[in-house]
Amino acid sequence: MRGNKGCGTFPPMSITTPEPLALDATRVATLLERVAARIGAPHVVTDPQEIAPHLVEGRGLFHGATPALLKPGSTEEVAFIVATCVELGLPLVPQGGNTGLVGGQVPFGAILMSLGRLNRIRSLDATDLTVVAEAGCTLHQVQQAAAEADCLFPLSIASEGTCQIGGNLSTNAGGTGVLRYGNMRELAFGLEVVLPDGRIWNGLSRLRKDNTGYDLKDLFIGAEGTLGIITAASLRLFPAPRQRATSFVGLADAHAALALFNRLRNVAGDALTGFEIMPRIGLEMVLKHMPGTTRPLTGEHEFYILAELTSTRRDDDLAGLVEGVLADAFEAGEVEDAVIAASEAQAQALWKLRETLSDAQKFEGGSIKHDVSVPVSRVPEFIVEASRLCVEHMPGLRPCPFGHMGDGNIHFNLSQPIGMDKQAYLDTWEEFNRLVHDLVASMGGSISAEHGIGYLKRDELPLYKDPVALDVMAALKRTLDPRDLLNPGKVLPTS
Repeated sequence: MRGNKGCGTFPPMSITTPEPLALDATRVATLLERVAARIGAPHVVTDPQEIAPHLVEGRGLFHGATPALLKPGSTEEVAFIVATCVELGLPLVPQGGNTGLVGGQVPFGAILMSLGRLNRIRSLDATDLTVVAEAGCTLHQVQQAAAEADCLFPLSIASEGTCQIGGNLSTNAGGTGVLRYGNMRELAFGLEVVLPDGRIWNGLSRLRKDNTGYDLKDLFIGAEGTLGIITAASLRLFPAPRQRATSFVGLADAHAALALFNRLRNVAGDALTGFEIMPRIGLEMVLKHMPGTTRPLTGEHEFYILAELTSTRRDDDLAGLVEGVLADAFEAGEVEDAVIAASEAQAQALWKLRETLSDAQKFEGGSIKHDVSVPVSRVPEFIVEASRLCVEHMPGLRPCPFGHMGDGNIHFNLSQPIGMDKQAYLDTWEEFNRLVHDLVASMGGSISAEHGIGYLKRDELPLYKDPVALDVMAALKRTLDPRDLLNPGKVLPTS
């Protein structure tokens, strides 16, 4: 177990919005005047109604505040804004598509800067298999640019039509393809970053080998905008898949899911692109609340797996490979029922069952969510034990563990007991964090797999993070941003 296990010696995590910073009105007015002269008055927004959508994160846990929203259109304009904020001593929060789930993109009184106008695909090379995209490009935009060049950009998450590349990098986003392609850290060759002093670091390398000192890009990937503002990235592409086999499998328990994973991986190797798990209650929520969804299997099963294989070879018989694995699993008593998509439309319908689960949960009242990871070998044990602990703590609770079983990342969401007051339930968030996160730590896992730390988990980090690592993180922050002006109050715990 890493760091200091939760024992009540640290302040509890709070989901209460902090009091907004009180900024000097004269300095703010000076900033807005200078920025308007540089980037144009229409891109300096002070209308509360126009700003409002940028101040609430997706789950509604935090409601921010800012005196102004700035919308630069180039890296140089971002650098000007940062340098001016430093000169005037004003804190600044960068924001992408505002799809983050831990409050890292929400300003609590600081100046807010949207990267949405930095939305150009600067270059794409199908031979080098690279694309250089600005931070404000949506993930879907990059996916489409790659597809038009007969390539693949493999990051895939539910918010891909809204989330932006800068935010994906700043949170080291994962998604459904991590098993084969890795997180955003593995998908980035280089970055362009505006540093906290306003300088621009041009690290947009497209090289697969560059051993000339420290790999600086990894400082900024996953840093949630606290060490610098990513303005562009050189991203890794792959040859477009020619064959795809998508299957939906019903199983008796999570241990059977692990057995199926091992069978598929041993036969398919890296053709196994996605391996997603969802419980019976999760599928029932989707079928009940999400239009256009249908039950893919007859009968009910305790757990379901959505597995996808892909290949760049046109003559690969992926469906036949899956059929063979499933036949062996049936014979071994590990699989209860299964279907293999016969068309792209059927594959999309199966994926819809998984991708709409988070939205379906919203109709079931309050949901206390955990984005955790444990070693793949311990996923079934974690699901069983965490569910037991939480239900014992609150009878009637409805655990809904789902997500990326193939890489050990489980979204361990807890839907409130039927009939319980929603706010009374959400007030118990900290109690369930201790149960779930202590168990995760005991298994050598992480309390944040792909959502980040932001504000939500900031003060919880010392419970589980190695203290030496925290000291090094704080030293990096002091070195690059000694006045703590860039996304203040996020990631690093308060002293």
